[in-house]
Amino acid sequence: MTNLIFDYDGTIHNSMLTYAPAFRGTMKWLSDRGYIADREYTDKEISYWLGFNSTDMWGQFHPELDPEIREKARVMLGEDMARRVEGGEGALYDGAEEVLADLREKGFILIFLSNCRFHYLERHKRVFGLDRFFHYFYCCEAFDFIPKYEIFRKIAPLHEGNFIVIGDRFHDIETAAVNGLPSIGCGYGFGSREELAKADIIVDNIRQIPSAVEKLLS
Repeated sequence: MTNLIFDYDGTIHNSMLTYAPAFRGTMKWLSDRGYIADREYTDKEISYWLGFNSTDMWGQFHPELDPEIREKARVMLGEDMARRVEGGEGALYDGAEEVLADLREKGFILIFLSNCRFHYLERHKRVFGLDRFFHYFYCCEAFDFIPKYEIFRKIAPLHEGNFIVIGDRFHDIETAAVNGLPSIGCGYGFGSREELAKADIIVDNIRQIPSAVEKLLS
């Protein structure tokens, strides 16, 4: 039995559709009140933070901010994203549903592992019907925001068989590397090629994942 551990944002979900406008809105709120300097942010700058859990993101992005202001900005950004997803602005990558359905039909166990919070996971399960595809769901909030490679060590005993890690950021490739697992790097996501360098295979389109899985198992 093979377990496929999928990252979500940047691997299955095109989160920039909701994250970028929410990010820019939150930065404007902060700059309008004098907490940070007013400036423009490129998509590349913004997408860098996708894949981090929100606590780590804010701790690294603006560590000088008062913790109370930082937390208020974190909540604001998350609520803005939530409104946009509920309003239909979010989307899975083209082909994601077909790929996930195909892999499940072939007998693979699909495991969702994301650096997200409970409310984010539950909203996306409902909006995108993720229960159709995934057998198991894990988010970092359930594990007190420890790194993904440590979360894997906690959940691995719950699953029989071997594992393949699939994701677009260094958190995912690190999870595979430090635990001796094969990995597929998603070059169409938000990570750099350097982040994915240790992946066994890099795909440039989500539709290439099934053949990459078969290649790793051959």
